[in-house]
Amino acid sequence: MAEDTRTLADLKQVLEGEDAPERPAPAIPAAPEIDDFGRAYATGKRKESVARVWIRPGAGRVTVNGRPEETYFPRPTHRMLIAQPFAAVNRTNQYDVICTVRGGGQSGQAGAVRHGIAKALTCFEPGLRPALKQGGFLTRDARRVERKKYGKPKARRSFQFSKR
Repeated sequence: MAEDTRTLADLKQVLEGEDAPERPAPAIPAAPEIDDFGRAYATGKRKESVARVWIRPGAGRVTVNGRPEETYFPRPTHRMLIAQPFAAVNRTNQYDVICTVRGGGQSGQAGAVRHGIAKALTCFEPGLRPALKQGGFLTRDARRVERKKYGKPKARRSFQFSKR
């Protein structure tokens, strides 16, 4: 007994008199979103921090709230975090970054800047989106600090138990 591999769509086309099944149109690449100054803009978020990020072609300078990245983020781990999207797509030292960041602490702000840089890179070069998406740079990290519960000194910590 021969197995029939035709689908309902194929049968419908045969009944309507069409010979060849239709093929989907090829995907059109997205156009870059660049402003009049040659910059791409994106907003990055992490914890309570919000970063507004502009990138433009340059020598790789990063300015955060009007200060160089080395003075604003003294920890090397935070600077490494910010450089990750560029390293993932082999664009190190090809873009200048200007960003303003508010709210949260140093770690949250560094994560927000990283998220904003990745989103701005996809606006500037839409072809980089698959590599950044695979690296997890476009996904907003939704983890937040857990709230304190009543009857407890912290979110989960309990008072010391005393039997007597």
